[in-house]
Formats: sequence, C-alpha cells, structure tokens
Amino acid sequence: MFDNSSPDPEAIARVKAMVSEAFHLPEDTMLSLAELRCHETGCPPIETVITARTQDATVRDWRIGKPIAEITEADIALLTGD
Repeated sequence: MFDNSSPDPEAIARVKAMVSEAFHLPEDTMLSLAELRCHETGCPPIETVITARTQDATVRDWRIGKPIAEITEADIALLTGD
C-alpha cells in the first residue's frame, strides 16, 4: 500500500544540474525535488515538484508529471519555454 522507496540520488543530482543550467541559477540557490503520488482523477500517478529558493528569499516551483528518474532535458526545456 505504501511505497517508501526513495528516488535515485544520481537521478536527483542530474535533474538539479539540468534545472540549474536551464534557469541560470546562482550556485547558492537551494534546489529541492519531491515526488508526489496522486490518486485523483486526471492527475499523473507520480508528479515531481522542483523548488528553487534563492538567497533573496525568492521561491519558484515547477511541476513535471513523471518520476524524477524519467525527467529529461526536453522536460526541463518545456519549463523554460525553449
């Protein structure tokens, strides 16, 4: 019933690097990734929420409708509008 598995640390590092590069984030930006499971109609079974917090207290969030391990550069490009 409960899935207590954690995303692969290498996949997390890969996605963080892609986001940092795509959005030209300063090195001191704190990035966090979370996989959320949804059981409601119309939402993806697993969604990744990416949050960036900068030193000036700016917070930005992005959502991708797939697990961290499946996120590609094309998914990140869609977030940037490229």
